[in-house]
Amino acid sequence: MVCDNPPVVLITMGEPAGVGPELCVKFLSNQHFKDFVPWVIGDADVLRSAARAVGVTCDLPVRALTAGGDLGQLEAGDRQRPLLLHLPVAGFDGLQVMPGRFNRHSGRASFGYVQAATRAALAGYVAAICTGPIQKEAWHLAGIDYPGHTELLAKMTSADRTCMMLTSDEITCSLVTTHVGLRDVAELLSVESIVGTIELSAAALRARLGRAPRFSVCGLNPHAGEAGQFGHGEEERIIVPAIEQARRLGHQLQGPLAPDTAFLPFRRAQTDGYICMYHDQGLIPLKTLAFDQAVNITLGLPIVRTSVDHGTALDIAWQGRANLSSFRLAVQRAAELAVSS
Repeated sequence: MVCDNPPVVLITMGEPAGVGPELCVKFLSNQHFKDFVPWVIGDADVLRSAARAVGVTCDLPVRALTAGGDLGQLEAGDRQRPLLLHLPVAGFDGLQVMPGRFNRHSGRASFGYVQAATRAALAGYVAAICTGPIQKEAWHLAGIDYPGHTELLAKMTSADRTCMMLTSDEITCSLVTTHVGLRDVAELLSVESIVGTIELSAAALRARLGRAPRFSVCGLNPHAGEAGQFGHGEEERIIVPAIEQARRLGHQLQGPLAPDTAFLPFRRAQTDGYICMYHDQGLIPLKTLAFDQAVNITLGLPIVRTSVDHGTALDIAWQGRANLSSFRLAVQRAAELAVSS
């Protein structure tokens, strides 16, 4: 295990045709780094092209990695300065990338960057990783079965239990289920999965707040089922027993709350974190209240991983219009977690 002071945060470039490369070069060109050392893993040609397109200078040293991205080949002196790590991926040519136009080769490339970053963190070459946005359709075109980062990271790290938590100063939401179709959510809910989400979220928020966090747990159905009138008794059979079990473990919770009123201002004033049953239940209020100000953190991994709270924004890629706020916060949060973990 490599112990760095300041810690190295490895940033994946994300989908080459999206805003990820633009955010990387903007971030690296406008910052003076004191508390951490950023490395970006991706394609050097794409990063140079994105820098030219948005009019920034990004002349950091480039280190070409072998296929697979073994960071053990880097020299000791490299650990003290920002770097661009060029990772070749079979079938991908960075000079052929057109902003806004992904394909199976770009999907395979972004997948390779995440794999290499995860292996580097597991090996202790970096203290944390921060992932740029991917295009899930590009992964599908490349024949990659994982629906997103969270599922891939859980598999690669052999994590028993993970949780996707998106957090900002305004609102924090943890998701019991993540990238699944709405019709599949009810079958995936269990007392164990809800309690696990609460426990992971409580540990993360306690570390930040210095006290036991207060949670609001959302119901699944309209009006939280209204005593069994809507849905198939998910609140009574699953969510209520999970809340009761979590309370016995010492957690402070209210719910299950009707989702349409759970995020009103007076509720938010009483809540440190929301436990949401499915993806959009949590992300719609979070992105409404804190878009570009939230960070995605994967809880339960043996490594530190954060990400932006937005997607690839193909329609504005490489135009200089992408907001850097969430990206900057995600990298900074990764460095903070690396030091505190």
